[in-house]
Amino acid sequence: MSNSIAENIANFLKEYSPFNYLTHDELIQVATSIGVVTLDKHKILFQINDKLHDSFYVVASGAINLTVIADAEETLLNKCYPGDVFGLRPFFAKNNYMMTAKAREDSIVYAIPISAFKPFVAQNQQVLDFLLESFATNTRNPFDKENRGKLITDNVYTENQQNEIQYFQSLAYNKTPLKVAVTAIVKDTAQLMTENLMDNVIVTEQNYPIGIVTDSDFRSKIANGRFPLISTIDRIMSSPVITVPENVSVAEAQLLLLKHNVTHLCVTVDGSDKSDVKGVISEHDLIVAQANNPGVLIKEIKRSLSPKELKQVREKLTDMIQGSIAKNIPLPHIYNISGEIITAIIKRSIELSILDLGSPPARFAWFSIGSQGRKEQFLLTDQDSFLVFEDVAAENYRDVKDYFLKLAKRATTILEKVGYEFCPNGHMASNMLWCKSMSDWVKQFNNWMKTPGDKTNDISSIFFDYEFVFGEGKIEDSLNDVVFKNSKNNALFFDFLGNDALRKQAPLNFFKKFNLEEEGEHKGKFDIKNKAIMPLVDGARLFAISLNLRGINNTYLRFKQLAIADPKFSEIYLNCADAFLILSKFRTLEGLKNDSDGNYINLDELSKPDKERLRNALGPMRDLEELIKDKFQLTQFS
Repeated sequence: MSNSIAENIANFLKEYSPFNYLTHDELIQVATSIGVVTLDKHKILFQINDKLHDSFYVVASGAINLTVIADAEETLLNKCYPGDVFGLRPFFAKNNYMMTAKAREDSIVYAIPISAFKPFVAQNQQVLDFLLESFATNTRNPFDKENRGKLITDNVYTENQQNEIQYFQSLAYNKTPLKVAVTAIVKDTAQLMTENLMDNVIVTEQNYPIGIVTDSDFRSKIANGRFPLISTIDRIMSSPVITVPENVSVAEAQLLLLKHNVTHLCVTVDGSDKSDVKGVISEHDLIVAQANNPGVLIKEIKRSLSPKELKQVREKLTDMIQGSIAKNIPLPHIYNISGEIITAIIKRSIELSILDLGSPPARFAWFSIGSQGRKEQFLLTDQDSFLVFEDVAAENYRDVKDYFLKLAKRATTILEKVGYEFCPNGHMASNMLWCKSMSDWVKQFNNWMKTPGDKTNDISSIFFDYEFVFGEGKIEDSLNDVVFKNSKNNALFFDFLGNDALRKQAPLNFFKKFNLEEEGEHKGKFDIKNKAIMPLVDGARLFAISLNLRGINNTYLRFKQLAIADPKFSEIYLNCADAFLILSKFRTLEGLKNDSDGNYINLDELSKPDKERLRNALGPMRDLEELIKDKFQLTQFS
């Protein structure tokens, strides 16, 4: 590999974890050993039961789907985009792959030899921590003795497994622990535990933990006669005790239990054994917490038979999101998990509707659009969707469409009962305008893209943020082909889409003050959705379509990918990506606080630093606006 190629690969890797923890020379050393793998769309890199490769992988361009077999069906576990690491299983396991990696589109991945990278794992704690996080987000059954304590990724996704959201899901635990002094007598301690129905006690000095005694200590050290009942408690305690901070997550706690082969953790003020005891976490606490992990929620969704049961799952998801935001977890992680769970709720709503109506008369596909289609929906906003059914004989068309309209009306009604309001603009599959055959949809997209100035077309840009939810997946590929075929050399379409992105009122006035609502129920508040977030959404969509970025709908991921695809303006794209996350967090916090959609911010309730942070996040929008004008040489529609 020439030095220039190695240099380019190193420059790419340094933007992503865990490679950003390595020095430039170390990255060059890694890069010289890397293999470049080109994958055509749908090409499999490895699949379940394949023998392990001698490398792990990083996506250089395109997208890779990671799928598993659950409940006798293939389930999408994750989508990997440029910079994402996957296929780590060969690092620590000897048995075959338990996951399939398939190219979602034409892709390039870097194959990094395990032997070349292992030295950096041993030498760099931050690299190791990254892999520990990977373990915590994708570990196997915690009772798997063969692999206990090892770092394992890419495993089958089951109820017993931890999942990404557990890395930041808050953990409930006993906040009134039993405590005894180091001079306490074993017999008295046993009596204390019995009276309080507890299976553990913390041994302290000045309220600092120095050890722990559990039921197992009594069985293994007292019941067999090794120590007499009159011994002091320090003779049988386990020491040192493993300590954690008060905001420890489920996965972090699980990881420590496995790593240290213990059954209890001691919670202290600062997470060390040199601060006051605040509580105790047991294995039972983890079992209870696992009832709310995404794997279990997905199972609950699949078993749900009514809108009420689906609503209960959605409420649990809201709790997870709120806890995650409070712990300052990166929004992309939360988007990924919440998006998959919301998609599962929509899918189950469609399945329940089919159970009522009977089997569909033709193959079809249900698509989410708007914030659901971009997997950016944290709050209970309105629902947006459309439905495509395969072409049928003319004499059957009316009956077939009638079935799918009934199906859509039932499904959207279920979702409304779950908490997702009907779209006020009627952008739903239950609207006859947005429930039609493949040929009709091809005509619709052709009209939107070839004659966008025709006002009768009712063009809405959210129809270009579609995510396949249920039905025949090949229909999505057909729609993609229509959209990107029409986008080639289509100056008129980008002129329209560009001006649409620039049409919204600026968030700040000439004097750099916020443009607030001047009338109505939200008078005096800042419309963060329409004046701040949507211009970024529109801009990301515009550039993504123009640069043929398929399979990426999320605004943050679009900007990150644009920085790679269009490196000359990477700084603008990356600044917009950061701004989108900051603004989305403001909106989410507002929504969670007031149980609303979070669209309108009361600036008087923000602290001065937060208000300044919000103002600064609006800065990149000016650069994006200028880039749109320059790139597409816009002419204003009348």
